[in-house]
Amino acid sequence: MSRTIPVVIPAYEPDEKLIVMMDELAEADLCPVIVVDDGSGSEYEGLFAAVKEKGAVVLAHAVNMGKGRALKTAFNFCLNEYPDMVGVITADSDGQHSTDDIRRCMDALLEDERALVLGVRNFDGSGIPARSVFGNKVTSVVMKFLTGLSIRDTQTGLRGISSEFMKVLLTEKGERFEFEMNMLMDAKELGIKIKEVPIKTIYLEENRSSHFNPVRDSIRIYAIFFKFLFSSLSSSIVDIVLFGLFCSLLRNTNPVIGYIMLATILARVISAAYNFTINYKVVFKGKGSKKSAAVKYIILALCIMLLSGGMVSFFHGIMPKVPEFVVKLPVDTVLFLLSFFVQREIVYK
Repeated sequence: MSRTIPVVIPAYEPDEKLIVMMDELAEADLCPVIVVDDGSGSEYEGLFAAVKEKGAVVLAHAVNMGKGRALKTAFNFCLNEYPDMVGVITADSDGQHSTDDIRRCMDALLEDERALVLGVRNFDGSGIPARSVFGNKVTSVVMKFLTGLSIRDTQTGLRGISSEFMKVLLTEKGERFEFEMNMLMDAKELGIKIKEVPIKTIYLEENRSSHFNPVRDSIRIYAIFFKFLFSSLSSSIVDIVLFGLFCSLLRNTNPVIGYIMLATILARVISAAYNFTINYKVVFKGKGSKKSAAVKYIILALCIMLLSGGMVSFFHGIMPKVPEFVVKLPVDTVLFLLSFFVQREIVYK
């Protein structure tokens, strides 16, 4: 069986560091090398011609289409050209990834050909641009909270990707930097093991050659998280509005279970139906049994509902002058966090 593992390098308006990288790859006998010119323009034709002369296969986009699209272009080429390959190693063109680290990730992929290998940097050292330290650490914390994935370097461009996973990624959403974040989410969804390989943390000239836009591309990356927040916040708004409405209608009726508990039940039934529909179709993209997920969600919703009604009744009894919905806000904030973790790990796992 062939042990071919191409090195894939997406490049947009690269500088001479790409030429140096090609020399180092050739010296280390790391080949084949697939470089994607992501619409850099005519002024870069000479540089890509030099890259081609050094043995790389150069694929070209007519216009800039983004890193995600460049990787997909390379994946499609490799899957057709090297049908027996183990997978690929992706690396950036700006000199951040040494041949030793590329080799290290290649060896890790050979050890476990189904894994997703990540070359992870250490952001606690000196000489690292502040925007890179902040961006990576915040993203790692947010991702762990929202998805349960504990990854030290979520934005690394040095990755080992199996052939089978590449086929899945060809149809993954995301054309730019957010594609790499979506890749991590897919790995979790498919049960693909993620192997982290420590690599050197190299930033040349304060990483000026990077085309990562901290504002624009962070919005694209965090878009994957916004849907979680939208579903929960919109459901909470529906729940609170209905709770206030039902409280005003039921306050003087003295139902057996108490008007607060009854208002909680009525509001939660409606908001839960809305929340389940959004979560199943949009947030967690349920692919398993909808009936099974619905049963687990109903059990969770009942528990949360009873906890909410009981806790709000208890605290409102202690503070009768405080409006019910004011008491409800902090209670439901805590229960929201509990509900999210249960949905992530049990209901839609």
